[in-house]
Amino acid sequence: MPAMADTPPPLFKQGPSALARLVVFVLLALGLFILDARYRSVEALRRVIGAGLYPVQRAALAPREIVRGVSSFFVSLSALYAENRTLQTQRLKFALAAQQTGHLAAENAHLRALLHLNARQTAQTTLAEVQYDLPNPFTQKLVIDKGVWQGIQAGAPVMNEAGVVGQVTRVYPAHAEVTLLVDKDQAIPVQSVRSGVRSVIYGTPRGDALRLRFVPVNADIQPGDALVTSGLDGVFPPGLAVAKVVKIERQGESGFTRVICAPAARVRNTRQLLVLHYQDPAPLAAAHAAHARSMDRLEPSP
Repeated sequence: MPAMADTPPPLFKQGPSALARLVVFVLLALGLFILDARYRSVEALRRVIGAGLYPVQRAALAPREIVRGVSSFFVSLSALYAENRTLQTQRLKFALAAQQTGHLAAENAHLRALLHLNARQTAQTTLAEVQYDLPNPFTQKLVIDKGVWQGIQAGAPVMNEAGVVGQVTRVYPAHAEVTLLVDKDQAIPVQSVRSGVRSVIYGTPRGDALRLRFVPVNADIQPGDALVTSGLDGVFPPGLAVAKVVKIERQGESGFTRVICAPAARVRNTRQLLVLHYQDPAPLAAAHAAHARSMDRLEPSP
């Protein structure tokens, strides 16, 4: 008697065996294959089944299409970002080139004016470039790229094509310090072009204007008068543009007139300057004094 584990219960024995069903399905598949290959008898059935399965196929392929679409979107977005960066870089380069072209044109015109001014001056000059402004709120000074090695002297006038900018106050081997015209400690002898009135012009504590000090109330000074160097100090050549009179406040009780002026030249935000070489009048004065003393010793006593 067979064991219970080797034979299934009679309840689960339904239909033909698995081998019989395999043989039947194989023969059916072969028959359908032969009929379809020879007579195309199941073409219509294939179309119906294909049309019915198409939505299922699309649904099954939907995740793949979504993944491809998202990947394509990010690839396109990355490409657009890269192209945008390239275009931005090119635009900045073109803008930089345009700015440099405009700057070179302005610098060329500026240098032409400086060279024209240099041709008019009888004194020897040196073209210098501004390096930086001194970070001192109480003084108005800047540093140029020329010094003792280039023959720059302390006290030398500094100007541009419009007029006087300042004066060299400290000299180093390869650079120099320039005190601007509007500095409170800067003073230059000037005279009016219209009336010839002479005075001394000073900077202001704020460094935003110029003033004529100790001008008599009856002095012939009017708003709009151009002031140029008088040459009395022996340092600044006569006739250099310095300032223009802006406002006059007559103070009768003090006997003097307060004259406020504006610089003729742009003393800030300039790149190239001319430094004038001059002959220091102090040694000449000392030589003349020594010569006079020697002549006095040679004269016979009465």
